[in-house]
Amino acid sequence: MKQSVSIIGSGFSSLAASCYLAQEGYKATVFEKNKTIGGRARQLKKDGFVFDIGPTWYWMPDVFERFFADFNKKPSDYYTLEKLNPAYSVYFGKDDFITIEDTLEKIIKAFEKEESGSSIKLKKFISDAKDNYNVAIKDLVYNPGISPLELITPTTIKKINQFFSTIKRDVRKEFKNERLIKILEFPVLFLGAKPSDTPSFYSFMNYADFGLGTFHPKKGMYQVILAMENLAKELGVTIKTETNIDKIIVENGTAKGIVSNDNTYLSDIVVSGADYHHTETLLEKSYRQYTEKYWSKKTFAPSSLLFYVGFNKKLKQVNHHTLFFDVDFETHAKAIYDNPKWPENPLFYASFPSKTDSSTAPQNKEAGIFLIPLAPGLADTEALREQYFEKIITRFENLTSQSVKKDIIFKESFCINDFINDYNSYKGNAYGMANTLLQTAFLRPKLKSKKVNNLYFTGQLTVPGPGVPPSLISGKLVANLVTKHHS
Repeated sequence: MKQSVSIIGSGFSSLAASCYLAQEGYKATVFEKNKTIGGRARQLKKDGFVFDIGPTWYWMPDVFERFFADFNKKPSDYYTLEKLNPAYSVYFGKDDFITIEDTLEKIIKAFEKEESGSSIKLKKFISDAKDNYNVAIKDLVYNPGISPLELITPTTIKKINQFFSTIKRDVRKEFKNERLIKILEFPVLFLGAKPSDTPSFYSFMNYADFGLGTFHPKKGMYQVILAMENLAKELGVTIKTETNIDKIIVENGTAKGIVSNDNTYLSDIVVSGADYHHTETLLEKSYRQYTEKYWSKKTFAPSSLLFYVGFNKKLKQVNHHTLFFDVDFETHAKAIYDNPKWPENPLFYASFPSKTDSSTAPQNKEAGIFLIPLAPGLADTEALREQYFEKIITRFENLTSQSVKKDIIFKESFCINDFINDYNSYKGNAYGMANTLLQTAFLRPKLKSKKVNNLYFTGQLTVPGPGVPPSLISGKLVANLVTKHHS
């Protein structure tokens, strides 16, 4: 008889794990606490507008292709991808921005225009980043984080220094123009740490940015979740929503199932893609691997204050993805990582999906998503949310030379309290645990519980780390471990 698996959560990593396990013959059931699946990648629909609540960037298309190829499918079997041009623009002051287009050749020209001689350095930097990408994405990140030896290959031995230098040091050694430096340091923010704390090896994110480009699935990122749901169901996975997990059943040191809404669901194996810290609170203390002290000392990726805004007109001077770096990056970073507090003058990011996708807003209207990175664990009140919306929308008007406040039809917000309530997220973090040197690969929380047999973890707090592509990979890694130990 096929072994049964209970999978907690329905984000990218859980859905990926369910597909791989079902393919291997396991009877997989996914349990989601919310009304809709997707974990952080949910949708908000209002007055004809459609917003991705969570991730809005589609990077590393090859990882998505590799995932679907494992099931003899292609992303195009489920959704349509469009390469964005421009990929994004970055504001540094009023009407002052640099646009990053859709090919490396065009980006090199933009750099050269900004700083004479920088194009040669950029070519070399991206060439090295591509090399790292090939090592990381095609090889290293598909390791389960069990042993430090996973990181030691003939290729990585040559790159050993890159684990002890940082992105900040490398970028600033070659580039002197502050604007170009900010653009090159920006992609590692997806890894959840400051460039000064991120190993040089992670420059592969720059290749993902400039070399591979930025894409948009037509109708939004939620189409990827729907694709994975379709695939999972084709493979025989059962998905249950509105089933909040109250407890993981453990008998004689072995996971035996879960309890939800007073119902007991027995299974041979339990895999949790929910927040790792939260999952361990579903166990008796003696079965938890990591203490509260352990979690409190870890570097967590930021939380976010998000606004989903319907505008009654088309906006000017913005692209699908637009970054606002008109204030000091270091000061904001300190307010996230060094001395956690609400930043006085925050950097922010805005996405206007309706610039390229008419399905996301009614005709002649614009859908806007605004994001301010914040330290996790801060006090979150309606008054603070309002205060910060006023701050960024005033700056937005000034920087893009247009008035928009009077054209707001509605706005919805999402912040630390919501990350905690909706996703049981540790301190309300948005992106998981940062990829710093001491939180890389085998130094991250383990995929397999050391204290409970048949209990496994997946997602952004474990291997390989934060982000959508790593979450897909995490689902594959945990499924491989389960299969290895139970076949």
